[in-house]
Amino acid sequence: MRAAAAFLLPLIAALPAWAAPWNVDYAKSRLGFTVQWSNEPFSAVFRRWNADIDFDPNDLAHAHATVTVDLASEASDEPDFDSGLKGAQGFETAQFPTARFATTNFVRKSANAYEARGTLNIRGITRDITLPFTLAIDGRAAHMIGTAHVLRTDFGLGQGEWAAPAPVAHDVAITIDLFATQ
Repeated sequence: MRAAAAFLLPLIAALPAWAAPWNVDYAKSRLGFTVQWSNEPFSAVFRRWNADIDFDPNDLAHAHATVTVDLASEASDEPDFDSGLKGAQGFETAQFPTARFATTNFVRKSANAYEARGTLNIRGITRDITLPFTLAIDGRAAHMIGTAHVLRTDFGLGQGEWAAPAPVAHDVAITIDLFATQ
């Protein structure tokens, strides 16, 4: 038995480390966006979204995340704007009910600062984006805060009279405040 353990130990140690799965606490977490609308910030959240996250800061090569957002769950303090955002000039949720972000890789920028690089798909249009974020891990609990900037017109959001940079700015800040446990 001792000989078998002595044989297996080096093999186990040689196996690659795999990123650890995290379970998002959706009750505490927030995913949303802010855009300048008539020179005032307009902010909204998505009430339904799902994140599949495997992340170990010591094994970024095996880390990955996929986030799927129910676009019809968008909500703000402006119900009139919300209905327009879900319509043909906005997310067009009847034809494109979800948005999806999938990482291609992670980069450590400093002790607790990272970048998630990946693709974002909205309205059937996929673009590369970078999500800078900070991460605090305390035991088996993690808190991540990040903001990515995208141009809404790159995803066909705002067409016709809404394609201009006014009254709705082209730059949109996608924000995430995520709490998770292992």
